[in-house]
Amino acid sequence: MIITTTPSVEGRQIAEYKGIVFGEVITGINVLKDIGAGLRNFFGGRSQGYENELLEARAQSLQEMERRAEQLGADAVVAVKMDYEVLGADNGMLMVSCSGTAVQLR
Repeated sequence: MIITTTPSVEGRQIAEYKGIVFGEVITGINVLKDIGAGLRNFFGGRSQGYENELLEARAQSLQEMERRAEQLGADAVVAVKMDYEVLGADNGMLMVSCSGTAVQLR
């Protein structure tokens, strides 16, 4: 499956548009990661725990979108966009979503 942020796939023609597909993941950050991130916020530095959580959520979101595109018979998803949102100020929930257009290529 080709997944791209561009509106087309270079060297290939879009034969059929299958529809818009989405992938969404909502993940919680545990208390230990929260404490570590708080310390890094105070003293400076990168939060490895949060970065790893974000990487995993992004990968899962793309996998979900790909699965939905495959169900439609697509072999590519074009014009992909990613979005990140913190749900609630104090509950430590992160939503990662992506969307794109599922297409069949020639």
